[in-house]
Parts: sequence; C-alpha cells; structure tokens
Amino acid sequence: MKRKIYNHLLEWKNSEDRKPLVLQGARQVGKTYIVNLFGSKEYANVVYCNFEREKGLANFFSDLIPQNIIKKTSNYKRKEVLPEHTLIIFDEVQACPVALTSLKYLLD
Repeated sequence: MKRKIYNHLLEWKNSEDRKPLVLQGARQVGKTYIVNLFGSKEYANVVYCNFEREKGLANFFSDLIPQNIIKKTSNYKRKEVLPEHTLIIFDEVQACPVALTSLKYLLD
C-alpha cells in the first residue's frame, strides 16, 4: 500500500539539516508499520526499540551523551549502528520521558 507519508520520510532523510523525527498520530493507524518499511527500504540497518515492550531500554539514558546511548542500544540489539546507514526507531518513546529529552542531544 503506497502512503503519502513515505515521500515526506524521504524528504526528511535527504534533508541537509535533518533532525530527529517524531511521528505523532492516532493509535493503530500504521505509524510503526510505515517507519519500519521505510527503514528496511532506505537504510542498510534498522535498530527498532519499543519502550513499552522493552522496559530495560530506559536504563540506556542514565546519561544523555549521544555516543553512549547509541553504543548501549547497539550492544543491546546486537546491531551495528553505522552513521548515515542506520535508522534508529524509538517506538512508544512517550513511555520514557528521558529518552524523549535525549532527542535534543542526539541532534548535536
């Protein structure tokens, strides 16, 4: 199924000043589906983290140093995070307010 949001995701990926992306919307409308599809088609690696299902993820945000968060996530998921080639998805991030705050630091 072709979705209009896919083109917006491509624009985001190709943007020179790309920032962390937060998808918001009603429940059960396909946000997780489309971002996983996008990641599988447009990136070499996808690291999917669900904060409602994986309670231990919150521990990765004891400090807000982006390199530490990425390293801990990479080790936990056993997937290499390659800059520009890996999409990290934080699903249900509202369940971990400190993770949501970390997006400000990941921008740097």
